[in-house]
Amino acid sequence: MEQIVKIMDINLRFFDLEIVKIAVGLLAAFVFVVFNALILTWAERKVAGHMQLRIGPKEVGPYGLIQPLADALKLLGKEIITPRNVDKPIFYLGPIMIFIPVLVAFVVIPFDSFLQVKDINVGILVILAFSSFTVLAILMAGWGSNNKYSLIGAIRSIAQSVAYEIPLLLSLLAVVMMANSLSLKDVVEAQKGVWFVVLQPVAFVIYFISSVAETNRTPFDLPEAESELVAGYHTEYSGMMFALFFLAEYTNMFIVSAITVTFFLGGYQGPFLPGIVWFLLKSYFLVFVMMWFRWTFPRVRFDQLLNISWKALIPLAFLNLLVTGGLLKL
Repeated sequence: MEQIVKIMDINLRFFDLEIVKIAVGLLAAFVFVVFNALILTWAERKVAGHMQLRIGPKEVGPYGLIQPLADALKLLGKEIITPRNVDKPIFYLGPIMIFIPVLVAFVVIPFDSFLQVKDINVGILVILAFSSFTVLAILMAGWGSNNKYSLIGAIRSIAQSVAYEIPLLLSLLAVVMMANSLSLKDVVEAQKGVWFVVLQPVAFVIYFISSVAETNRTPFDLPEAESELVAGYHTEYSGMMFALFFLAEYTNMFIVSAITVTFFLGGYQGPFLPGIVWFLLKSYFLVFVMMWFRWTFPRVRFDQLLNISWKALIPLAFLNLLVTGGLLKL
């Protein structure tokens, strides 16, 4: 009996430690999300400025570095306006729902060999499962706003997500088959000799194009196309509620880049520098490429958007998966 009590006591302590570890990890993730959004806002404006032969922000702080903080404080100080005819429970829940998945994703991403909140053996499934909440949140924002521009933006986003999630999953599945694991850490460790971008170049291209579409970035930003839909599904939001959409967009850019690095670019592996430095360097380079796309390519038409996925990426992803399976079976 004493042994059973001791075992239960040890299990409860272990359980408490795990809860504390995950809580601290989520708190650290929240701080990182805010800091990451401030830095990426400044970086995007600088990149846009240089690509359009402008200087970009330069007045607030050295090189305009404090400008995002000033903008954030201004945004937080604004009144949250609730239009008269919105469906209030759904309208308020939309921004909260879109923010939760971005925090959960940080729990399983390995920033270094020792820096991961929780190594789950189905890590990539956790990220993909929670990312599906994003589509639901956008639908809630569009439907609850009682605005035709918001609703059209939400419907576009759902059609886009359904079309591009298929090639995205198929491209990751090819890597999972080669690593023989769904754990993100195992996938990184499987790339000690050769990165999967060398062995799976087609899957890498398909995943990266699909991830740009999943984040609603240009040239696939039809759900919030300013020239057609004002601001799409978040037209009616203001103040802190708009800020949550803003934070989620820039955090999603980092998360899809981090998954690209984990699955195709060796994760935290690299010579001389610490693993976390390599991980952040690779991730932010891919974020820069996404910014580069935004300020270089024009927005595609909606029929072109769907044709790219259904007629090109999905068949190519299936073919790549079949070839990968065949070669692994040999």
